[in-house]
Amino acid sequence: MWEVHKQSTHTALRACRDWRPLLLNDKTQAVCDCQEFTDWLATYLAERGFMPAEQATMMCAFGMGMCAWALWVDADASRVRIRHYDARMVAPLTWDEEGVAKCAFVTGAFYQVRAVNQLQMHLRGDSGYRIETACFDRRGNEVEPVGACPAYATDSELPTFALVKPAIDNTRVDMGPYGQSVFADAIDAIQAVDLAFDAMISEVDNGKMRVFLSDVMFDQEEDGRGRKVSIPFGRQDCTVFRKAMSTEDTIREFAPQLRTDAQAKALRMALQMLGDLCGFGISYFDFDGAGYVKTATEVSSDNSALMRNIRRHEHVLEKAVVGICRAAMAASRSLGVSLPDEGDVRVSFDDSIITDTAAEKRQDMAEVAAGLMLPNEYRRKWFGESDDNSR
Repeated sequence: MWEVHKQSTHTALRACRDWRPLLLNDKTQAVCDCQEFTDWLATYLAERGFMPAEQATMMCAFGMGMCAWALWVDADASRVRIRHYDARMVAPLTWDEEGVAKCAFVTGAFYQVRAVNQLQMHLRGDSGYRIETACFDRRGNEVEPVGACPAYATDSELPTFALVKPAIDNTRVDMGPYGQSVFADAIDAIQAVDLAFDAMISEVDNGKMRVFLSDVMFDQEEDGRGRKVSIPFGRQDCTVFRKAMSTEDTIREFAPQLRTDAQAKALRMALQMLGDLCGFGISYFDFDGAGYVKTATEVSSDNSALMRNIRRHEHVLEKAVVGICRAAMAASRSLGVSLPDEGDVRVSFDDSIITDTAAEKRQDMAEVAAGLMLPNEYRRKWFGESDDNSR
């Protein structure tokens, strides 16, 4: 038995990682009708590094099928935080076709140098949502940390958590609360990519030039028994070989013909299938004439499948972002923070990575000059201003 190493491009990770900047980046922002609340929300999310941290959350959500945001309240400091959980930490308790109504989150923590499991349940009652917290040691005994609040009423009528899932139907489990990984239906394509990539690398490695040298080209030394033996080049050397008992053709070269062109075509086809099955479109991972994988900006002009899927994911993601923002403001009000009515809350996504934003702005400016678009519509679209401030 011996171990055989197979070359891999880690394609599943690449698929999840590439969806991350297409949906969320540092320019994504939550916008409200009230400009005062928009400014407060922007400061709140920036101080907690919400948007940069959400890129990692998005990668986990597209890899595991679901991640979650949930409120964590520090009543003594009057602070409301948003914590991030992957699918392994999320345990939905009550759900239906409209979504999850009650949910529990399990995380590891340390209390007095002891490892404990922290359970937080977000439950809905008559007066709104409340957060119940309990801790258990490794034996299952309940631990009561000093300063931990066993139950906290958030006064929020909306859920104090939000589940983040790709806009993909779960074809594995019917009526389940969990989502499905973006590459769940592309397992065979991932294996095909790694198979073609390993075959191409192995072809290059095995097709290296071999040099056969006669015995007279090798130095000799005495072994422990007084015999003359040729000095070896080392076990790792697979390019130079010794022709035993040969004095003819002192140096002979052998270079086999490589078949990398055929294997590159197989790799390209596998990448095209992978992109199509993961929602990127058939040309996202395709090679250009120079042999490099195209970028998202290069394929956006002729990749309508990518654009459609981005919009589908944005609709699902916007609902989760708006939900956790509304829950955070409700919990902040319960701690005494004076906030105005936020009105309608929406998410302004930055699509500059896949679209020519400058060209679209010029087009809108031309429509404003021609009277086809109102100036306040332009300011709302590109500056995220409220109706009152844009007029």
